[in-house]
Amino acid sequence: SPPGGGAADAAGPEGAEGLFVLLGAGLAAASHPLLYVKLLVQVGHEPLPPTIGRNVLGRKVLYLPGFFTYARHIVEVDGKRGLFRGLAPRLISSTLSTITRGSVKKAFPLEDMEHVSNKDDVKTSLRKVVRETSHEMMMQCVSRVVSHPLHVISMRCMVQFVGREVKYSGVFSAIGRIFKEEGILGFFVGLVPHILGDVIFLWCCNLLAHFISTYAVDDNFSQASVIRSYTKFVMGIAVSMLTYPFLLVGDLMAVNNCGLRAGLPPYAPTFASWIHCWRYLSAQGQLFRGSSLLFRRAPIPAASFPMD
Repeated sequence: SPPGGGAADAAGPEGAEGLFVLLGAGLAAASHPLLYVKLLVQVGHEPLPPTIGRNVLGRKVLYLPGFFTYARHIVEVDGKRGLFRGLAPRLISSTLSTITRGSVKKAFPLEDMEHVSNKDDVKTSLRKVVRETSHEMMMQCVSRVVSHPLHVISMRCMVQFVGREVKYSGVFSAIGRIFKEEGILGFFVGLVPHILGDVIFLWCCNLLAHFISTYAVDDNFSQASVIRSYTKFVMGIAVSMLTYPFLLVGDLMAVNNCGLRAGLPPYAPTFASWIHCWRYLSAQGQLFRGSSLLFRRAPIPAASFPMD
């Protein structure tokens, strides 16, 4: 969770938590159109034809529509409000996640650790990082479990764009429908790959950043703390690319075989488990589908279109 600023400290713990909830909700709302387009690409919905463009080497390639073209298509079909389909359950999910993290932090406080520096011996500094990461992992896993049911509802609301369904409309009716059709486990489809992705991301990111900061950055260097914070940020981007397939599989499982067109053939076979889904995507070379929304190469060989 983000570190508390001066204003949040002055407002006290409750004020800080309220501020984080508001910030989280604002970020979720602002990024929603991006997440919406990403999900439609993840399920394989390509309503617009690819266009011929040139790559860096000047060769002709087929490009699928990027985020802005795709978003414009959604606006043409559903109006501007259509870009925010599924936002309500996502906001509830984001709020639940923030509140849960705060509650777990209060229930299991981790006393302030002194800064890990290269003055520590290897064992001490590593022990600190392992302890902090374990604590962070516990908070992340609990908040993921609590917020996941609303995440599933949000995903299903969004993919209704594909088949123009109205099966999932309000949050409460969606809860009733999932419970009736799939039981309590229906709220947790796709949870395992999401948690695995979170855990691998946290450990890889924190350990890599720690080793680079400890062994590559000298404490006597005036900009050491700045470089350390950048290191963690860059590691985060690199590791998130590696853990992306877990996110993709988790999202596909959330909508798979739930009675919506986006979760059925031809978009996807009905998967028996998330491992089945992973193997299928891997065999198709699609484990990173939706990871880039700006330059999307069409999976068609260059020889299949005219080179005039």
